[in-house]
Amino acid sequence: MSSELFNAINYLEKEKGIDKETLLEALEAALISAYKKNFKTAGNVSVKFDEESGTMQIHARKTVVEEVEDELEEISLEDAREINLGYEIDDIVEIEVTPKNFGRIAAQAAKQVVTQRVREAERGVIYNEYADREEDVMTGIIQRIDPNFVYVDLGKIEAKLARSEQIATEEYKIHDRIKVFVTKVENTNKGPQIFISRSHPGLLKRLFEMEVPEIYDGIVEIKSISREAGDRSKISVYASNPEIDPVGSCVGPKGQRVQAVVDELNDEKIDIVEWSEDPVVYVSNALSPSKVIDVQVDEENKATTVIVPDYQLSLAIGKRGQNARLAAKLTGWKIDIKSETVAKEEGLLTEQKNNEFVTNDFDGENLLKDKETDEKELLDDHNWLQDEEDDEKDNYLFD
Repeated sequence: MSSELFNAINYLEKEKGIDKETLLEALEAALISAYKKNFKTAGNVSVKFDEESGTMQIHARKTVVEEVEDELEEISLEDAREINLGYEIDDIVEIEVTPKNFGRIAAQAAKQVVTQRVREAERGVIYNEYADREEDVMTGIIQRIDPNFVYVDLGKIEAKLARSEQIATEEYKIHDRIKVFVTKVENTNKGPQIFISRSHPGLLKRLFEMEVPEIYDGIVEIKSISREAGDRSKISVYASNPEIDPVGSCVGPKGQRVQAVVDELNDEKIDIVEWSEDPVVYVSNALSPSKVIDVQVDEENKATTVIVPDYQLSLAIGKRGQNARLAAKLTGWKIDIKSETVAKEEGLLTEQKNNEFVTNDFDGENLLKDKETDEKELLDDHNWLQDEEDDEKDNYLFD
């Protein structure tokens, strides 16, 4: 072993952050293994390094005994005292057994250890860098695609976007830039593994934080998100300052802020509603864009009965129950939607509540573009209801 190896070890400690003692311990283990393998011995040996001279020695460790039964492990008291007269029975004697041609073997072992440790150190650096990005959004470039994964280059590492984390309505192309949500970072035997998603609700949250300064600064808080990726999402927001309009802050001037999020998610519809600790108001808001006449609350079962105008029933339910389903997930309340007519028949609607809306005026702050869009969805939902012969048209329960 030459002094150049020690110089290299010192360099790795300084530049790569690899602990010198750890590297020498690994090198010692590799040299011992190489010695035993190449010289077919199972004896107890150790390695001594001399950094000043740039050399190393292999020493066999033997126990002093009166009568030798295992020459690899034991040495007689007579032979031990030829080395040092002070040895007694059961003492350990270290005898140099360095082979003359061991230099080449040692160099190869040292190369393997250093290479492995450098690789492990680089993996550690990469892991530490990306571990800090867990639950964050990163921008990458699509490198390749197969039936199960989309491979995204995130700079120093390639991440896999699994099919289950993809958005079914999106088309992925090689060399496209794409924003992904980092769900988990693991340090495995094969190196750091990064799990990413395009369908996770966290992606929606982080995108709003990037586009809305009030959310980033903590002035406006995202309370809850329910998402059916690629189709529609609902997000509830809250501002403790009554002078701040949380919904308007998220929408932005002329809808620019929310439109940036919509564009990133390839036109996924997003309803932004105001959070309230009052379940009557919160559930009413969550059922946007439909209007609500009354909300009756069952605190014990955390359930609500929502009464809507007859002509708003299908809009409140949404296509295949999507609007009500998302509202239930958003609020955490069960939602039982009844039409005004059915509510009257069941005695649930008082004269005071009749034709009085409890929903806030949203001023078009959801992403349904305009009245024509509302009417089109209403017509589509009505047609769907006509086709569902087994569904009750006036009474729906969503968990």
